Amino acid sequence: MALTVEAAGRTDVGLVRRRNEDSLYTGRYLFAVADGLGGHVAGDIASSTVIEALKPYDRPFAESDLSNALGQAVRDANTALGERIRAEPGVTGMGTTLVAMLWSGSKYVLANVGDSRAYVIHDGAPRCLTPLTEDHIYGNLMSDAADVPNLPPRLARFLDGRADGRSPDLTVRNLRADDRFLLCSDGLSPVVPDDLIQATLSTPGAPDETAEHLVQQAIDHSGPDNVTVIVADCRNHSGDG
Repeated sequence: MALTVEAAGRTDVGLVRRRNEDSLYTGRYLFAVADGLGGHVAGDIASSTVIEALKPYDRPFAESDLSNALGQAVRDANTALGERIRAEPGVTGMGTTLVAMLWSGSKYVLANVGDSRAYVIHDGAPRCLTPLTEDHIYGNLMSDAADVPNLPPRLARFLDGRADGRSPDLTVRNLRADDRFLLCSDGLSPVVPDDLIQATLSTPGAPDETAEHLVQQAIDHSGPDNVTVIVADCRNHSGDG
């Protein structure tokens, strides 16, 4: 029996924003969510540029090469941002977060830069929502953050075409049959309570149906931001048919 991963994504502008600055990709081996930074120029261009640069990496790699491959993909995406800025000075200052998953064989690697997130729910009881990434905000990255009064929840790391401090966190893990993954922008994770996200992911249903339900829940909770989700199910596959 071999493992396979089936994924589906949904995105919505939400109830407040005038344009959707999120972009997503659901391929065969690669899944990614990029959230263009609100308040920055051309966030939608930043997120779509990054996603386009990642697409050539939607192919099988040796398990031992997964981390290097996704790390290079993120570097290529950041380089693509820099090239776009040099070609179009009007988009100078644009940036985006990124969370991406690349799998092959029995392993997967996650890359994250910023505050878009990845979660997993393992098969079994209870089915608990487990975070797989940590937000790159100053409060998480400063050793003395607790001593800084009124520290804003600002991003400390994101992709903007520059080299300094833009490297992703890369985590390699084992795939397990019947695991369910969630990749999402911050239009979902701070808006919808974790227990409701957990209950929705634990309810049987195809990835596209579950993704649709999660987006609707963000809208039902006033949806102040663009919301983008990818739901991915890992399954045993006999290879027949």
